[in-house]
Amino acid sequence: MKLLLTGSSGQVGTELKQQLAGQAGLLMPSRAELDLADEAAVQAYLKQHQPQVILNAAAYTAVDLAETEQAAALALNAQLPALLARYCAKSGAYLLHYSTDYVYPGTGSEPWQEDSPTGPLNYYGQTKLQGDLAVLAQCPAALIFRTSWVYSVHGKNFRNTILRLAKQQAELRIVADQIGAPTAASLIAAISLQALQRFQQGQPMTGGVYHLAPRGYGSWYDFAQAIVKQAMKQGEALVLLPEAIQPIPSSDYPTPAQRPLNSRLCVDKLERALGIRLPEWQELLAFKTQ
Repeated sequence: MKLLLTGSSGQVGTELKQQLAGQAGLLMPSRAELDLADEAAVQAYLKQHQPQVILNAAAYTAVDLAETEQAAALALNAQLPALLARYCAKSGAYLLHYSTDYVYPGTGSEPWQEDSPTGPLNYYGQTKLQGDLAVLAQCPAALIFRTSWVYSVHGKNFRNTILRLAKQQAELRIVADQIGAPTAASLIAAISLQALQRFQQGQPMTGGVYHLAPRGYGSWYDFAQAIVKQAMKQGEALVLLPEAIQPIPSSDYPTPAQRPLNSRLCVDKLERALGIRLPEWQELLAFKTQ
């Protein structure tokens, strides 16, 4: 079975690549080999290789830059998934696409359900929603895993930034009024492989949107404190102590793209579909440094 993994150099893609190691027929074109923003090039690649499974971990994730680099964000977040969905609908290939809590309006304090009204606050979220809607419309059998606050040991993310700053600065000010669930890329990859195994066994999950995040919620301030405490427990040499992290409101840290205050995701649907109970977000924090 030929399996195409897009975005294999990103956080989720790197974890998928590691967990798929040894899989026969695995296609992982680099950016030099395939420009995913080039529709003609992607169509030619699909025609040549004819993958039977596509894991679309490619995305434009620079949330603030997306406000100005709109064409680039639109190409990867909306146009690419639409193209992949058309291919899968026509060929019968299986599509797993990754999305984000940023498709929701970020209001209130209740966890978002998969069928909650959408209302992105920024252009990144708008393009991701466009991609979701295209996949749902063109390939109803596809899976969409909406996740939140992704981090890993690889790449640029909040976890790595806090760990780096904790070795350099004795104080930090971190936003405390945005609430969500920090999600390890390793968890996303592991659940994705469960979904893939079900497909390979002839018992695919019902197509549609599922929330993929750990249980429990916290703020970025809570996340930063947990990162520092875990690093100390594992013997990292830090300048920063947890009590020296100061909570601040989002208004004290303005960004070009507005962030949602409520990124809580209800994960009951995914747990029922797979017969599992997802871990609490704090349980996933043990890490190795790069």
